[in-house]
Amino acid sequence: MNGPRRRNARPHLDAEAGSPYTSAFPIHAGVRRGAGFGPGLPRLTGKGVLTGHLVSHSNHKTKRRFLPNLCNVTLESEILGRSVRFRVSANALKSVDHRGGLDAFLKKARDEELSQRALEIKRLVVKALAEVKPAA
Repeated sequence: MNGPRRRNARPHLDAEAGSPYTSAFPIHAGVRRGAGFGPGLPRLTGKGVLTGHLVSHSNHKTKRRFLPNLCNVTLESEILGRSVRFRVSANALKSVDHRGGLDAFLKKARDEELSQRALEIKRLVVKALAEVKPAA
């Protein structure tokens, strides 16, 4: 080893073992905005985790995460005649109310912005609507 050995030096790692430095805020593929639905992401709108800085009085910037405001809710489907449990953001809950309920929200929502479970419920709602319309 060349040079003096420092007391609290970080151990050397091989390139195969990976970097000895890890981020305090790891960003995984499922956590980035619009990258899919992880276990903690809302199931209706797909709002995700955003990153930014926590800025102190001395203008020192440290990384932080902006998490969505998630709520566990039970929404009623009038067409299906049953309730469905979702984990949604407060913003998504306001969107559901604005569009006139779960059925109207799912009918109008794009398939790309819905989770797999919400897509299945959307297909059931559309199918039930198709059966009701010819009878009416």
